[in-house]
Amino acid sequence: MLVQSLCIPKHQCVTISETATIREALDTLEKTGYRCVPVLDQTGQDFKGNIYKMHIYRHGMNGGSLDDNVMSLIKNTSKYIYTGSNFFEVFFSIKELPYIAVLNDDGHFFGILPHGKMLGMLEEAWNRDSGSYVLTVALSEQKGALEKISKIVNKYSTVASLMTLDAKSSVMRRVLITLPTDCDEKTKKKIVKKLDEKGLRVVAVEDLSVRV
Repeated sequence: MLVQSLCIPKHQCVTISETATIREALDTLEKTGYRCVPVLDQTGQDFKGNIYKMHIYRHGMNGGSLDDNVMSLIKNTSKYIYTGSNFFEVFFSIKELPYIAVLNDDGHFFGILPHGKMLGMLEEAWNRDSGSYVLTVALSEQKGALEKISKIVNKYSTVASLMTLDAKSSVMRRVLITLPTDCDEKTKKKIVKKLDEKGLRVVAVEDLSVRV
């Protein structure tokens, strides 16, 4: 469900056939302005990989023919997810890619999930656009800490979003708490003071109303 809500469906994607020449692929890339596009098989059903403008330019500079088949420069042949993939599968698969191909349950090309949409979802989850402050709390222990933080914040306001960092660290972890827009500075100070009193050290406060 997550993937399908973020995915650009196949009929809206620019794709290239595996039978195309490198010249035809370059023409498509230059006309659209994309750095790469998916390559599909002759039936338009199966994902074969991606063709990048950068690799075409490099091919030409090295004396390669633009009349060669596009498959000679294909990349990311195994970089894809499924419509039913979970958040972590998507997050760790997309990494440095501009997008990742999405396949349906039958293994056929369904569309693409752009990197930007994934980042947008994470930003929305952090609630930066509808929050007032982000408090960074440093924790030396985890047991019961999140519950304690939630109770303190909820005494004065509400938790708009919460995110933990440094998951691999056994010594120190950070928790980012986003406060809602109706939380003013006075309330924020009360929350920070109470957290500090309870041994939950607030190491940073970001005012989301101040944009760089």
